[in-house]
Amino acid sequence: MDIRTTSLGELQNLSFADRFGIWLSTRRVARIIGSFDGKAIGDFGSGYEAHATRRFIRSARHAVVIDVSLSDGLKELPNVTMIEGFLPIAMVGIESDSLDVTLCISVLEHLMKPEVMLAELFRVTVPGGTCIVNVPTWRGKRLLEFSAFRLRLSPAAEMNDHKNYYDPRDLWPLLVRAGFLPMDINCKRYKFGCNTIAVCKKPRSAGTK
Repeated sequence: MDIRTTSLGELQNLSFADRFGIWLSTRRVARIIGSFDGKAIGDFGSGYEAHATRRFIRSARHAVVIDVSLSDGLKELPNVTMIEGFLPIAMVGIESDSLDVTLCISVLEHLMKPEVMLAELFRVTVPGGTCIVNVPTWRGKRLLEFSAFRLRLSPAAEMNDHKNYYDPRDLWPLLVRAGFLPMDINCKRYKFGCNTIAVCKKPRSAGTK
């Protein structure tokens, strides 16, 4: 299990780079999903303040957020289930085929066993639901490390916690092994080639693996 004691944004304010990255990611998610009306969301590795869930919860039916630690302020949001713990083991109690939209944004690169996390994402997503995975690429590695180690604009601890980087050709096979079909995977670079985003539909005929 990956040992991590704090969530992003818990001990210090988010850097400009972090805030900008979160804004870009949530904007992209909103464009992909369109309406969140009546949908159940899973935000896994949400960060201390769960910024994505805060943006979408007003129209969503329900949200589950998981990270090592979560802000007490999230308790004020309607219809939010908070789970503090390590991924992917903290997902064990989530019902299979229960979430319409599952988000794993800038998380997979921190995990020693990404294939287990992806299998859990497949499990909890409803058939016909959407799973969105965002990870930094190998090009992004250079920019992230320059920002953190040289310019000190981002927390060095976050970069030192990275276990891997993912171009589309690295992430795609893991998504297939998790259960998503090639025809249902849209995996490509964005953010000027510094990130890979995968938008995956769980087959409507799929049961839990």
